[in-house]
Amino acid sequence: MIYKVLFAILFMGIQNFSYAQPYKIEEGVKRIVFVGNSITYAGGYINYIDTYLSIRYPKKNYEIINLGLPSETVSGLSEPNHANGAFPRPNLHDRLESLLNKTKPDLIFACYGMNDGIYKPLDETRFKKFRDGISRLHSEVVKQEAEIIHLTPPIYDGQKGKTYSDVLEVYSDWLMEQKRSSGWNVIDIHHPMKQELKIRRLKDPNFSFAKDGVHPNMAGHFIMAKAVLLSLGAEEFAQAKDFEKVLYQHKNGAEVFTHIQTRQRVSKDAWLTYVGHQRPKMNLGLSMEEARNILQDLKIKIQVLMNE
Repeated sequence: MIYKVLFAILFMGIQNFSYAQPYKIEEGVKRIVFVGNSITYAGGYINYIDTYLSIRYPKKNYEIINLGLPSETVSGLSEPNHANGAFPRPNLHDRLESLLNKTKPDLIFACYGMNDGIYKPLDETRFKKFRDGISRLHSEVVKQEAEIIHLTPPIYDGQKGKTYSDVLEVYSDWLMEQKRSSGWNVIDIHHPMKQELKIRRLKDPNFSFAKDGVHPNMAGHFIMAKAVLLSLGAEEFAQAKDFEKVLYQHKNGAEVFTHIQTRQRVSKDAWLTYVGHQRPKMNLGLSMEEARNILQDLKIKIQVLMNE
């Protein structure tokens, strides 16, 4: 089965990561929710996306909520001794109903895959669990009459282990195949990130986006955000090498970015606790009432800066 999928994917040539037909965030979209694992929870790429949208479309007043949860999967799989036996990996589907009911999103970005193969070689049983988990997520969001954009997983650094790097290649290619065959909205961050890593290593063989092979540094988060924003039509990012380009679009861009980082940090822990989850050792954050007061103050500060 795996090899048939691989052959079909390669035959279709979907590794050509073109941004020729960008997605458009529809009119009426206000609340945008990101779900994923620790990479999403870290929030670097979300901070960049939030900042760009705030500067580029200040009148849209998008509310961007980070509900990434470290260790999480959509496959429901977990290593026998995950976290030294402290707890199994959380499963998105244990909190998805609450998440959808409490956030009432207009648009969801979903980034899974990194943990879903539980760092083992490609296996049809595990691969099917990933496919089923993603398909179930897609169906549940559609039932809520919300839109979903899937993101392919970031790369696992091949210098840390080519076997698992290849697993994520297959998972990414399957997601891209759903774009062609099922009409899903899918943005590829995997292949652009892989290509950028190759380019960087031509200059510096020791360069890495993730020292542990998994968790991208801020340069890696920028490449993720760049792939998303290019797919949303932000053509000015085509030649951008870092995030300064977007900050300099507005004289107060750097200060806006600082406020958005604070906003995202306050928001994500409050929302995670409010929605509920089964992962221990997470920050409880503020109550939603306390968080909303702070977020409103930050919103006003950002609006003032944008109007100067």
